[in-house]
Amino acid sequence: MLILLGYGLTNQAIARKFSPCFIFDDSFKEESQDSFGNFLLPPCRLLETLEKYPDARVVTTPGIPPKNPLILSTNPISEYDFFSHCMPFSVWISGTNGKTTTTEMLTFLLQSKGAISGGNIGTPLADLPTNAPIWILETSSFTLHYTNRAKPNLYLLLPLSQDHISWHSSYESYVEDKLKPLLSLRDKEIAILPQVFESHPYAKSSLAKLFFYRDSKHLAEIFGINTQRIFFKEPFLLDSLLALSATKILFNTLDYDLLNSFKIGAHKIEEFYDSLHRLWVDDSKGTNVDATLEAIKCYAHKPLYLILGGDDKGADLTPLFDRMKNLQITLYAIGSNAEKIVALAQRFQKPCVLCHTLENAIEAIKKNHDSQSVAMLSPAAASLDQFSSYKQRGELFKAYVLS
Repeated sequence: MLILLGYGLTNQAIARKFSPCFIFDDSFKEESQDSFGNFLLPPCRLLETLEKYPDARVVTTPGIPPKNPLILSTNPISEYDFFSHCMPFSVWISGTNGKTTTTEMLTFLLQSKGAISGGNIGTPLADLPTNAPIWILETSSFTLHYTNRAKPNLYLLLPLSQDHISWHSSYESYVEDKLKPLLSLRDKEIAILPQVFESHPYAKSSLAKLFFYRDSKHLAEIFGINTQRIFFKEPFLLDSLLALSATKILFNTLDYDLLNSFKIGAHKIEEFYDSLHRLWVDDSKGTNVDATLEAIKCYAHKPLYLILGGDDKGADLTPLFDRMKNLQITLYAIGSNAEKIVALAQRFQKPCVLCHTLENAIEAIKKNHDSQSVAMLSPAAASLDQFSSYKQRGELFKAYVLS
């Protein structure tokens, strides 16, 4: 018998493939069944189900935090562990920013080798064919926290900064979950990591071959990559270098032409113009401080109208304000942490308009924006306080601008 905690995309895919299952989610208020014959139950029914099926396997959706009563009652496994027995050769990609782009780039570079992508990027493991030669998995810290059996064959880690602190309880715990795969890698398997973690106990205990990089230039030097032949600039340069490094490790190839034909996805420092030829930038994917800092760097030479705010997940925003203090930036605060942003703006003496909503912020910006300035949505926060996803936030941003 299979018990699933949470009914997000991950467990929905497992439930379709392995029905009938018992599924527990806070949104279920009474017992029911779905079209696949799965039993949908409120959390209060969990203990009696565990007593009835003491040998049941329990799989959690990655987003449920460790202190949730469902987790504390069951000691569940991740979807990665659930499929560990049939997982093909796999590359796991993690980090705070750039996971999706790096995963997409590497999959694009290895498409001729039959590589397919999944995990946090959108396709649950239950929907990936196990006969594929390579799985390239965007891997979240949530998934890593619950993973104790599965392991990658190659692990790529982008730089880390404060993110999901409220979920992990501390930055140190967040780092430990991100470095956890190092403990399971075997001799001759490889991981590429930021150099700041070279002295971490997990790195020192790892049996794998570890490559540590300081920055893009250093990473290129390690793997003999000519950055002059790459069209992408930061922050996408590091993503492309990690993808190329993986192809060099796996197949001893560096296909610059193929890499340069890759198209960056939507909502990542995506520029567009309105009818008055004013530049707007959709960086709705900028869900943490480091991502927003990278976006700001691209426009530091121009007056910038910046929309900030949402669910900051308990992160410290002061480094962002500290970096902005000498730049010509006007802030427009939205979302659940809008008041917090206004208070920080007053402390750092940055002009800030309390807007609460995205639509209000855009209307306020339109009164001042011209062809010499830049208006950008890069919230340094997650979207779920006001939107269904960062994608919806970005799409509404464009729609409001162009309306």
